[in-house]
Amino acid sequence: MTHKRMLIDAAHPEETRVAVLNGNQLEELDVESSARRQLKGNIYLATVTRVEPSLQAAFIDYGGNRHGFLAFSDIHPDYYQIPVSDREQLIAEDEEARAAVTESDEDEEEENLDPKDTNPSSKAIETIGGDGIDEVEDRRRNKPIRRYKIQEVIKRRQILLVQIVKEERGNKGAALTTYLSLAGRYCVLMPNTGKGGGISRKIGNNIDRKRLKSVVSTLEILEGMAVIVRTAGAERGKAEIKRDYDYLIRLWNEIRELTLESTAPALIREEANIIKRSLRDVYTRDITDVLVEGDEGYRAAKDLMKILIPSHAKKVQPYKDSTVPLFSRYHIETQLESMIGREVKLKSGGYIVIDSTEALVAIDVNSGRATRGRNIEETALKTNLEAANEVARQIRLRDLAGLIVIDFIDMDFHRNQTSVERRLKEAMHRDRAKIQIGRISPFGLLE
Repeated sequence: MTHKRMLIDAAHPEETRVAVLNGNQLEELDVESSARRQLKGNIYLATVTRVEPSLQAAFIDYGGNRHGFLAFSDIHPDYYQIPVSDREQLIAEDEEARAAVTESDEDEEEENLDPKDTNPSSKAIETIGGDGIDEVEDRRRNKPIRRYKIQEVIKRRQILLVQIVKEERGNKGAALTTYLSLAGRYCVLMPNTGKGGGISRKIGNNIDRKRLKSVVSTLEILEGMAVIVRTAGAERGKAEIKRDYDYLIRLWNEIRELTLESTAPALIREEANIIKRSLRDVYTRDITDVLVEGDEGYRAAKDLMKILIPSHAKKVQPYKDSTVPLFSRYHIETQLESMIGREVKLKSGGYIVIDSTEALVAIDVNSGRATRGRNIEETALKTNLEAANEVARQIRLRDLAGLIVIDFIDMDFHRNQTSVERRLKEAMHRDRAKIQIGRISPFGLLE
């Protein structure tokens, strides 16, 4: 039986690395530098510095390197400087519209579920991956058209509680929202988004969806709030989901108290560091052990696991061999070196070549010395199937994003193309990022 383990290298304060090994193969990798911490998910008390009517947006001073960008559609009606009765009516309309869309989406999702269906979607583009957190933004977008303009209801120097949804990039400041979300192990709490919750679309079992709906209905969710059950909550019981929900409510109360005591601009809540994110979002129950190098990192991991999954706290163990670093002991460093090159070899003798450009990432599949098939078509199919698994792995490990074009080896039969499409979707289905995958074109290209 193949062992799956999580390795946390926290021996050096300037950089922390987390890897997941399946047997001896590296499956997941995340790195965080103390010089550049992730901002996405952070919550700030901030000030409006400029309202821009032409963009229907505001620029926000949250204390970052650049002012953040806040679109009008991402401003909760609570912040509108209008009569209270008008504001309450807007919020009610907001929630009713969101509830209607959510209910429609849930009905459509359940109608489309067929556990016996193994054929790929007939759609030209299929969306897969994600784990519940990514759905928060989709559900936020389901808002009615406002009858105000931003310059009429938002003023300069106004104080807002905002959350970063996109990191700063180049000359662009961070993208912000006032619709907050707090991620737990099994749930995502949206403390100021009423009636926008539900079950993660990635939970495809109809029985699980109905059971989880019943569980959520018993949580006594406070008015004006909503909860999304994440993929990790699919097979969890009522007690575990309630414990996670209660933890998020306590966290929200702490945020509210700190907000009242703070002066803008101020950091109110920092999104979890790499160790906490990994145990919350990456850790799965089939991981046999979590080895941590570094005393401080070990204590942090152990303490968090006692909160998230108390029965699994014993799996978190310190790595004590001072003669050989943790990543060297499990040959992670060797696998990381192979990620630097553009060429990745396949066991069959084939290989893939990865090239990044300004416009896209191009991945070329080559048969090389592969001769496993009885003929050219069978060799192409087997090489493409193997490449599909490796491409999904490399996209995760290299954190590739944007437009990715894969040039598979040409195949004559449509059924073989369908098999390769299905294999790639299966390999990418557990990815935490939301991914859109097309079909293989007549030229052998898949986007």
